[in-house]
Amino acid sequence: MKQLVFKYKFWLEDQNGTSIFGDGKYRLLQAIEETGSFKYAVDKLKLSYRKTWDNLRKIEERLGYPIIETQQGGALGGATRITPKGKKLMEAFETLHAQCDPAFQEILKKLPD
Repeated sequence: MKQLVFKYKFWLEDQNGTSIFGDGKYRLLQAIEETGSFKYAVDKLKLSYRKTWDNLRKIEERLGYPIIETQQGGALGGATRITPKGKKLMEAFETLHAQCDPAFQEILKKLPD
C-alpha cells in the first residue's frame, strides 16, 4: 500500500444531486483571482473559453447569485473579479479541504501494508 497514493475530489451538489462546484471550478476561480481575467484564467488552465463561460453561468443560476463580475474592455482592457459571495464559496471549499485532507491522510497511514 505504501506505493499507492490516495486521491479524491470534493464537489458540492444542489438538493437534486446536480453538481455545482468542485475542485476544478475552485481552481478556475483561483486563476481568475490571480490573473484578474477570465480569458487568461481559462488559457492558463487550458480550458475551453465558451464551455467554461457557459458552465459558470449555469453554476450562478443554480446558486441564485453571481460568483464573478466582469468589466468590459476599453482603453484599460477588461477585468474579471470574484464577487463577495463567490469568495465565501471559495472559503467554504478551502475549509472543507483544510478539515478533511489531514483526516484522510491519517486514515491512509493506518491502512495495513
